[in-house]
Amino acid sequence: MAKEPTSSSDKPAARTRKAAPKLEKIAAEAVETAGETRKTFEERVAAARETVTEKAGEARTKFDETTSQWTEEAKVLGGQAKEKAGDLAQQAKAKTSDALGNVGKLIAEAAPTIDEKIGGKYGDYARQAGRALEETAAKVEAKDLGELADDTREFVRKSPALALGIAAVAGFLISRAFKGGSDQA
Repeated sequence: MAKEPTSSSDKPAARTRKAAPKLEKIAAEAVETAGETRKTFEERVAAARETVTEKAGEARTKFDETTSQWTEEAKVLGGQAKEKAGDLAQQAKAKTSDALGNVGKLIAEAAPTIDEKIGGKYGDYARQAGRALEETAAKVEAKDLGELADDTREFVRKSPALALGIAAVAGFLISRAFKGGSDQA
């Protein structure tokens, strides 16, 4: 029997049939490799997720510790500042009381001179002003800082214009005192 001549169109089909098992094997290997690659990828993602979660937990713990430490330090510093402010306020209260008492004494001591030079009526005013300042000094010395703050608020609430005027005069006197001190230097 003689072979029939094959047409040129039969050759590719024969090659395809011959190559099909190889292609199936390559496809199976590719699917297997893709599965392994996917499994490796998922393992790496899971490991990365674990690492990120662990690092985030560590960072959160460190943040909480630092925040707690700073909070404690702020409380200590706040307490120290409050104590220092209280000490300074007590010193200012004592100086104010002393100053008022001294001014009252000076005015009372000047009363006889005012009697002689201007008249008895004005000397009496000076004595009254001196006594009033000395009494105010005693009241300031006797009260605690909270009571003084309350009294000041009440005074400003009742007489805002007078409080503003006193503040302006005090500011002027303080600025003059500093200006006078810098001119002498």
